[in-house]
Amino acid sequence: MAQPKTTATDQILSLNSIEVLYDSVLLAIKGVSIEVPRGGMVALLGSNGAGKSTTLKAISGLLKAERGKVSRGEICFDGKLIGNILPQDRVAMGICHVIEGRRVFEHMTPDENLEAAAPMSMSRQKVNSEKARIYEYFPRLAERKASQSGYLSGGEQQMLAIGRALMTQPRLLMLDEPSLGLAPFLVAEIFGIIQRINKEDGLSVLLVEQNALAALEIVSHGYLIENGRVVMHDSAEALKANSDIQEFYLGGGEGKNFHDIKHYSRRKRWLS
Repeated sequence: MAQPKTTATDQILSLNSIEVLYDSVLLAIKGVSIEVPRGGMVALLGSNGAGKSTTLKAISGLLKAERGKVSRGEICFDGKLIGNILPQDRVAMGICHVIEGRRVFEHMTPDENLEAAAPMSMSRQKVNSEKARIYEYFPRLAERKASQSGYLSGGEQQMLAIGRALMTQPRLLMLDEPSLGLAPFLVAEIFGIIQRINKEDGLSVLLVEQNALAALEIVSHGYLIENGRVVMHDSAEALKANSDIQEFYLGGGEGKNFHDIKHYSRRKRWLS
């Protein structure tokens, strides 16, 4: 296996003008550059099909299973270029990707799910202490730890998916649409726990979300991606105050959806 090449960086993660091809034909990501500071929380916002999930898969190395590849640009994690590193080795380096859809082992209990996610080299004592830490963050899971995971609610399954990720002791946690299909009070609870983990453990977080309002409440800054390109990057406060963001992503446009607006592309000032 090729050794990661070391580069100088103050970021835990940086993407430099990456492009992603599917089937060597379809260009899904077009020169995306983003940065996640150490211990920071960053949101990647955008509509369905904008390229958010593809960006995460490029970072975690999961593109190959979908006949995709990074055809151009650099991905740097903790000062090392990781473009040629296998997905499992990226996990060992500290990158954890919670895929959209709450992927848990439904026939197993939450406790068994957490144990299954622990690295093989982790001692029994460490496994138990990590489980206790996760149950402290997610008391709902502690209450249901002996239940079959397939019978957990959607919110509880999302908590379990995040808990499984934490068992790998990541340095960068990437979450793909954790709010999908959840009631607002559950979204607020889960995002509050993510924010707490970030503050208490110093865990870096890259959050992919369509729920821009919820995401911008907990991150320091964000990127807006459309049609495979980053079209805006600013602090969370600046993004929330931006009139275009308010209209098309935060519900400030009286319920309008940008897909329904005939002159949407022409009206967006950041594309002019």
